Amino acid sequence: MPERSAGILLYRSRDGGTEVLLVHPGGPFWAKKDDGAWSIPKGLYGDGEDPLMAAQREFEEETGARVEGDWLPLGEFRLPSGKRLSVWAAEGDFDPARLKSNVFEMEWPPRSGERQAFPEVDRAEWYSPGAARVKITKGQLPVLDALEARLG
Repeated sequence: MPERSAGILLYRSRDGGTEVLLVHPGGPFWAKKDDGAWSIPKGLYGDGEDPLMAAQREFEEETGARVEGDWLPLGEFRLPSGKRLSVWAAEGDFDPARLKSNVFEMEWPPRSGERQAFPEVDRAEWYSPGAARVKITKGQLPVLDALEARLG
């Protein structure tokens, strides 16, 4: 069975248009990657766990903020890795300067025997739909399409 993850695409209205919140993964592998590297806040969930509750948990773990509101289910998407991603959209606001992400540990530098901690997410930014299409990972482009279809 493929791994399952769940996430939230936060959006807001600005200057007559819509903006979406994307996050940049932390750690040395992603440090020099930008276009095609950003994501919605998301994470894995296990059997018996409610996907929407997992999406809310992951959003809070990656940003430090809780999201509540009217949920727009955007659907389930198959990522290139084979993982299944369930996504909900919510209208809201978040100040990227207030980002407070959980951390993970890994051996770094490789084969050094030393462990270092890195944030799961090192940046968050609001993007117009066009700019988001350049920044987001290729596998998550259908999530942006689904939001545009829902919002008209």
